[in-house]
Amino acid sequence: MGVPISIRLDDEVREELESQARSQGVGLATLLRDLATKAARDARRARIRADSARVAAYAATNPEAQEFVEFWGTPMTDLG
Repeated sequence: MGVPISIRLDDEVREELESQARSQGVGLATLLRDLATKAARDARRARIRADSARVAAYAATNPEAQEFVEFWGTPMTDLG
């Protein structure tokens, strides 16, 4: 279950968000929850991509890592 939070918005921002919420047929709290959820998901995906890029850069420059990737990186099956 979610935990309630309190935020302070200036009047212009609140009016804009309320207008956006009305146009989507949802309440302000629902719109804010959806925006925060999307931002958190996007941030997590960006962090995962950055971590993957660091691993790839390391593997590209380290002979032991290259050997590991070659050995474990390609699934092989024996259908013979």
